[in-house]
Amino acid sequence: MEKKEEYLYESKATANMKLKDSLNPQEIIEERKGFVCYNSQNKSGTLRCDENSVSGAVSQRACVYCGARVVLNPITDAFHLIHGPIGCASYTWDLRGSLSSESELFRNSFSTDLRETDVIFGGEKKLRAAIDEIFIKFHPKLIFIYATCIVGVIGDDIDAVCREAEIKYPMMRVIAVKSPGFSGNKAMGYRAACNAILKLIGDRKSDKKVKGVNYLGDFNLAGEAWVIQSYLKKIGVPVVAKITGDGKYEELLKAPEASLNIVQCAGSMEYLAKKMQELYGIPYIRISFLGVEDTENSLLQIAHILGGEDIVEKTEKFIQEEEDKVKDKIDFYRKRLEGKKAAIYVGGGYKAISLIKQFKSLGIETVMVGTQTGKPRDYEIIKEITNRGTVILDDANPSELERFMLEKGADILVGGVKERPLAYKLGVAFCDHNHERKHILSGFIGALNFAEEIDLTVNSPVWKYV
Repeated sequence: MEKKEEYLYESKATANMKLKDSLNPQEIIEERKGFVCYNSQNKSGTLRCDENSVSGAVSQRACVYCGARVVLNPITDAFHLIHGPIGCASYTWDLRGSLSSESELFRNSFSTDLRETDVIFGGEKKLRAAIDEIFIKFHPKLIFIYATCIVGVIGDDIDAVCREAEIKYPMMRVIAVKSPGFSGNKAMGYRAACNAILKLIGDRKSDKKVKGVNYLGDFNLAGEAWVIQSYLKKIGVPVVAKITGDGKYEELLKAPEASLNIVQCAGSMEYLAKKMQELYGIPYIRISFLGVEDTENSLLQIAHILGGEDIVEKTEKFIQEEEDKVKDKIDFYRKRLEGKKAAIYVGGGYKAISLIKQFKSLGIETVMVGTQTGKPRDYEIIKEITNRGTVILDDANPSELERFMLEKGADILVGGVKERPLAYKLGVAFCDHNHERKHILSGFIGALNFAEEIDLTVNSPVWKYV
């Protein structure tokens, strides 16, 4: 039996070496080479990013429509109507692991179900009928209507339909979301969603300012927005509006009353924060509640900007109490994880930066890091906080992820549902940090959960037999 196991281990190692040798740098698509680099910590070198995906590479990004749904879907009492074929609604049904404190309406997916006849003669009549039916049966205060690829092709004027509907039903807002899938990349969908939110809020400059924050770019996965809201409440900072996790129509209308916008997911929401600064005079900061270090820094930043000495002192005391609860347990996992190597492929650059810091706090070196929507300044920070030779990628495809995970000997990949099969195929551990997850990874409790999950998967006995 021992000889057989030795043979299996040798076979796996040999197979991996052969695969690694067969994937040489020249096999990266020529047009993709500017999006991939080894970190030399040379500030003069720039990585191409924030562009449309290269043709011929199977991008891990989703489409414009999906990006818009990602941002808007967690508005819990809104009616999300997809103007397009039924498949678009099916693809994004119950899109995130977002939780609601009240309405569950957002969990449903509604569609005009455009067919061949509608493509020929237009789908506006069907859209009007759908809006009438929604009002009669549900009486929602807010409907978002998403334009899909086919609507972009046939040219339905959904803006006109929305205007007519608001005149017909004055108590109901009907807002068009310009999101044909082919009209750009996922980041364009984020922007379309942010423009829809701005249209909803409208020209509502408020003279009555609350010494509180709007929490942008958290989608209440597994209830994480509630965790952060409870932290802020304990240090004396109210949350005026959550945009968009557990967001509500009436709450969003109050957003101009806040004194500060805090942005968790900069990739999806920094555009909205900039527009709100311009329109409503609300300053913003980029924060992160992933990992102990970033959670502490974010809370202190907020306290110093909004509060006097009393809030700062309360925040420092709160941080110490929370850190004491998790420190010993995280140290235990650190001892079990030191020396391991991690690969990261996530949506936004700011999340990647937080994950690199989290891994470093656990004694794990990040050997590969990539994002779908990272900006130039995100990659500059990534270069500064990773070691020389770390592979950095923008909008990677599966072939590149496989190649560099093997080359760098990664023990774990942190990514989303599309990356899971890649890791398991190569015998690499995997951690789901995407929007389908059901467990908290934000805040102090999230940092402990993350350390425990990494330990469970990296040190699982299964890798001896895979």
